[in-house]
Amino acid sequence: MNLGLQNKIALVAGASKGLGKAVALGLAREGASVAIVARDHARVESAAQDIRDATGAQALAITADVTRREDIQRAVDETIKQFGAIHILITNAGGPPPGQFVALTEEQWQAAVNLTLMSAVRMSAAVVPLMQKQKWGRIIHITSASVKHPIDNLMLSNSIRSAVIGLGKTQATELAKDGILVNSVCPGWTETERVGELMADRATRAKTDARTQFAAIENQIPMGRMGKPEEFANVVVFLASECASYVNGITLPIDGGFTRTAF
Repeated sequence: MNLGLQNKIALVAGASKGLGKAVALGLAREGASVAIVARDHARVESAAQDIRDATGAQALAITADVTRREDIQRAVDETIKQFGAIHILITNAGGPPPGQFVALTEEQWQAAVNLTLMSAVRMSAAVVPLMQKQKWGRIIHITSASVKHPIDNLMLSNSIRSAVIGLGKTQATELAKDGILVNSVCPGWTETERVGELMADRATRAKTDARTQFAAIENQIPMGRMGKPEEFANVVVFLASECASYVNGITLPIDGGFTRTAF
C-alpha cells in the first residue's frame, strides 16, 4: 500500500529514543522528511543519524525542550527553514514521574501539566496556522493507555494525559474544515526505556526484581507480551498518511488488548 507520505514533512517530539524515535523512523521509511526534537543534544543527533543511515531520508535534529514555548517555536522555525513546510505533527513528551496522590506536591502537578498538556497545546498552536494555509495536516497526540485504564502509582499521567485526549477531540471538531485531522494514540505496555524505569520503580517498592514485574504485566496482556516500538509506530504512520483520510477524532489504544473498556 502506498501511504502517500513521499515529500511530506513531519515534526516529531520526544524522538531521540523510544516511541518517538520509532515513529520518526517509520515515517522516514515511507518517504517523509523528519525533524526530530529532544532535549539531549547528543542523543537527538545520534537518532537523526540512525534514521538517515536506515532510510536514506532527510532527518533534522533539533535540540529543544518542549516545556518551553520559545524552544517549540524555534523547532518549528528550524523545520520550516530546512524543509519549507510541516504537514505532520507528532506531539510526545516523556511521562511525568510516578507517585501516589498523597505524596505529590502542587509543584509536581504544575510541572506535569506543563510537560504533558501544555507541550501539546503549544506545539499545536505553532503549527496549525501553517497547516491551515496549506489545507492539509495531521496532528497525532501520543498519550497512554492509562487514559482508559488508569495505572497504579501513575496519578499524574492518569490525570493529565486525559486532558490531552479532550484537547485532541476538540481540535478534531474545529480543524477538520481546514483539512487538518487530529487523532490520539494510547500506547500500552511497550518495550521502551521509560517502561524499564517504571518496572525498576515497581521492583524497588515491592522488594522484588524487574523481571518479576515485567512478567506480572505480561500476564495481564491477552497477547502475552509487551509491544515493540515499531509495532506502535506502524499504526501512527498510517494515521499520518493519505490513507487515513477519513479518520478523525479517535482515541486509539495500541496495547495488545490490555485495555478492557469497550469504548
